[in-house]
Amino acid sequence: MAKGDRYVKVVEWSDEDNCFIGSCPELFLGGCHGEDAKQVFAELCELVEEAIETFEEAGKPLPQPLSRSEFGNLLQRSA
Repeated sequence: MAKGDRYVKVVEWSDEDNCFIGSCPELFLGGCHGEDAKQVFAELCELVEEAIETFEEAGKPLPQPLSRSEFGNLLQRSA
């Protein structure tokens, strides 16, 4: 399992941008975009791994991955 597999990855349609937007709430928001959801997810997975490498190279601790209940609470607050 890759380190990034522990992090939430969200791909959602944006009417404003007229494309899919990929983000990882614990590491970054709005990291990538495109017309194909699967392609955006694949790119998002790569960006998550790169973000983790950047944290590690800088000697910074990785953010704690959200638990399922924490993610649900985050979604409720944003609704």
